[in-house]
Amino acid sequence: MAKYTDFLAISDYTAQDLSDLLERAHRLKSGEDVSKLTGKSLAMIFRKSSTRTRVSFEVAMTQLGGHALFLSDQDSQLGRGEGVHDTAKVLSRYVDGIIIRTFKQEEVEELAEHSSIPVVNALTDLLHPCQVIADLQTVVEEFGPEHSARTIAWIGDGNNMANSWLNAASQLGFELRLACPEGYDPDPDILDRARGLTTILLTRDSAEAVDGADVVSTDVWASMGQEDETLERAAAFETFVVDDTLMKRADSSAIFLHCLPAHRGEEVTASVIDGPQSRVFDEAENRLHAQKAILLELMG
Repeated sequence: MAKYTDFLAISDYTAQDLSDLLERAHRLKSGEDVSKLTGKSLAMIFRKSSTRTRVSFEVAMTQLGGHALFLSDQDSQLGRGEGVHDTAKVLSRYVDGIIIRTFKQEEVEELAEHSSIPVVNALTDLLHPCQVIADLQTVVEEFGPEHSARTIAWIGDGNNMANSWLNAASQLGFELRLACPEGYDPDPDILDRARGLTTILLTRDSAEAVDGADVVSTDVWASMGQEDETLERAAAFETFVVDDTLMKRADSSAIFLHCLPAHRGEEVTASVIDGPQSRVFDEAENRLHAQKAILLELMG
């Protein structure tokens, strides 16, 4: 795998490098790869709360023989107005890598620009690349590594997950179908780039997106910071529920993914997320292994 300095977006990586990363995640999960980051330290900046991201990165560093430090706005000077530039310069003198979970993609990019150590995008409003790497690992476990042979259906908001699925489709060449309500489309620049590189369908019809698909994925209708839009979004998304009827339109061997947390009875029914086609907890576990692979590639 080519040497990268940061992990900010899936589109920064080549298809071969993404495949190598997924293969390494598999070997870490199986125990074949026993690489370590002994003595290395990771600063974890969280400007948005988290369960899976925080626990998986912290446990990853522990299992790799390193150490993780949690920094919220209450635990750092970022919350009192210190600039990203100065924070980047200071942390670069103390630790070996940084992850950041925040609102603006520009903040992640500024942090990477001024850091002399690797920076990992652990989520922004625009992108959620670590989650989609774990999702791809789950898909490979189910169907094998032939990415271009797969059809992925995304149902719901054109949010950071949809944008990262688009970036993955651009690099790996699989067909991606997105069913989004009017006014909730993915980022137009990311969408246009993907359309120039692989088969992309954007539709208002969930059934059209799911027909014959290998993977059906969704997310909550209102993400962090959108709580005041909850009622408006519920009305807009009422026909974008992943239920048993919709899943029956997918391929008979199709799996269901959700990045979690899920609102059972809203974007997905309990019968789907808890049903035999669901792989949501394998997917959640794979955050740990995929992120170990990312950390080792950047900090090893």
